[in-house]
Amino acid sequence: MRTSANAIATLPVRPFGRTDMAITAVGFGAWAIGGADWAVGWGEQDDRQSVAAIRHAIDRGINWIDTAAIYGLGHSEEIVAQALRSVPLDDRPYVFTKCGLIWNEADRLASPRQVGARDSIRREVEASLKRLQIERIDLYQMHWPAEDGAPIEEYWQALLDLKQEGKVRAVGLSNHNRAQLDAAERIGHVDTFQPPFSAIRRDAAAELLPWCAEHETGVIVYSPMQAGLLSGRFTAERAAALPKDDWRSRNANYQGPALDRNLRLAAAFQPVAERHGTTVAAAAVAWTLAWPGVTGAIVGARTASQVDGWLDAATLRLTSEDMAEIARAIDDSGAGSGPAQPARG
Repeated sequence: MRTSANAIATLPVRPFGRTDMAITAVGFGAWAIGGADWAVGWGEQDDRQSVAAIRHAIDRGINWIDTAAIYGLGHSEEIVAQALRSVPLDDRPYVFTKCGLIWNEADRLASPRQVGARDSIRREVEASLKRLQIERIDLYQMHWPAEDGAPIEEYWQALLDLKQEGKVRAVGLSNHNRAQLDAAERIGHVDTFQPPFSAIRRDAAAELLPWCAEHETGVIVYSPMQAGLLSGRFTAERAAALPKDDWRSRNANYQGPALDRNLRLAAAFQPVAERHGTTVAAAAVAWTLAWPGVTGAIVGARTASQVDGWLDAATLRLTSEDMAEIARAIDDSGAGSGPAQPARG
């Protein structure tokens, strides 16, 4: 929570770039709780369990939630609002959400359009504020680069205008490349950046994380456990049993040789976790937090027990020996792509 004498638990916080926010090293990721019946769903979810998971995360000291309008086509934002309804204002976590993906209500399973038109973004922010039942969004991010012809200059200026008007507190980009970050920064500071990053998907470490460190841009990485592959509980049998309405059932990382490589890497986190008296999930998340430039990691959960499974990452610090051991496992397994460990400074 932000600052409250009534907080049940507290966790250490760190400055979030140049913003006036300080955030815990892990935040609650609300992608999966959007439910099924859309293009990138995680299968059926229990909304009551989702609400309980969010409240448990808050009780344990997590002070930010990451969601997006597209998650469940608005449903994730509504569940976040439901979970926060009974939480006193002073105890509420920061709420981060995203724009730029427009769905078709007539075909909920169709891939969303990547739209950056200024008027579309203005409609989206109002819809998110209404679903979230808040007066200001703490962080508003462009989810993906636009593909409707709108240049980055148009949609980034639209986000900067929303910040100036007070509708949002900070603005950022997600899933953009370095050239796009440069173009945005020339117009106005990029407060935050959100890339995918895990021991399997490491490409952001090559130039995006250094760019953010150089520009004092806060970084919150997503899928630090690679959507469950590095949780310590994933198996080939579980991958084969994924339901058709779970996007992972169609992803190459969960099939064939790639799955074998990924599970070999996941197994290498076990001795690291044991040395620290924690879970493989926490160790995998802590690996991402050990990289220079990373402020926090977005970690999904659908139940309170899942939150407890990775919460140690909020305080866990992997040693240089741990990082070297994992780097060797990355090389040996051949899993993923990108740098295997931070450069020695």
